[in-house]
Amino acid sequence: MTKIVLVVQCRDRPGIVHATTGAILALDGNILESHQYRDELSDDFVLRVTFETSATKVQAEEKLRAELAEFEPVFRLRTQDEPYRVLLIVSKIDHCLIDLLYRHQIGELAVEIPLIISNHRDLEPVAQSYKIPFAYIPVTLESKAHAEAQTLKLIEENSIDLVVLARYMQILSDEMCDALPGRIINIHHSFLPGFKGAKPYQQAYQRGVKLIGASAHYATGDLDEGPIIEQDVARVTHAHDAAELQALGRDIERRVLAKAVRLHIEDRLVVVNDRTIVFE
Repeated sequence: MTKIVLVVQCRDRPGIVHATTGAILALDGNILESHQYRDELSDDFVLRVTFETSATKVQAEEKLRAELAEFEPVFRLRTQDEPYRVLLIVSKIDHCLIDLLYRHQIGELAVEIPLIISNHRDLEPVAQSYKIPFAYIPVTLESKAHAEAQTLKLIEENSIDLVVLARYMQILSDEMCDALPGRIINIHHSFLPGFKGAKPYQQAYQRGVKLIGASAHYATGDLDEGPIIEQDVARVTHAHDAAELQALGRDIERRVLAKAVRLHIEDRLVVVNDRTIVFE
């Protein structure tokens, strides 16, 4: 049996669920999980179904396209034996990179990681320890366009499905984001935009914050304003110094980014009107 995840997005109309389940039944399929949502703001309808079938992926796609054609849907199909190919891009900070690599190593993130890219060489030994190829692409103001072109070339050559910015300390250009819509996940501390620039945790400490947190989102041309995937916070007090805030922040960033990646690779995310619908 083939296990398939189907995600359908279209304008809301009567009969979408009936047509979808009817097509799955015609494929001798058995539905294992189903979620649906109607967005009141856009009148979009989103459906995520996991099902088993004796049909092939090609047969399933042909049948579903035929049965759902009248609804003009955007949909994607992925089988369980098609892992996402994920590119990790980093700078010098290692906690998110190491966490993702460990989760991958123990099977918690069922993906393929064919490459790690960095604008510094500091984390090359980490890539080597996990036996993953490492590409050093330095970035300066003058070389940024060339560096992004190199990165896009490697993404194409390695058939990358998802790019994860695991604390990559460079701002992507509009052109880079537009080339990979809904395929770049970024993580940042939730002090933005309140505490910009260097040493945000020191700034937070000086201002006596009571909550610290992190947000994972899809990268867009609007800096740190892409559709939010996952967020988390921790309460803190005046007794926490800047180093303790930073340690707590690292832990939150790791967890939030890992969950965002998991949601994406399990096809549980759909972007509707610049916000994400999350089927957990």
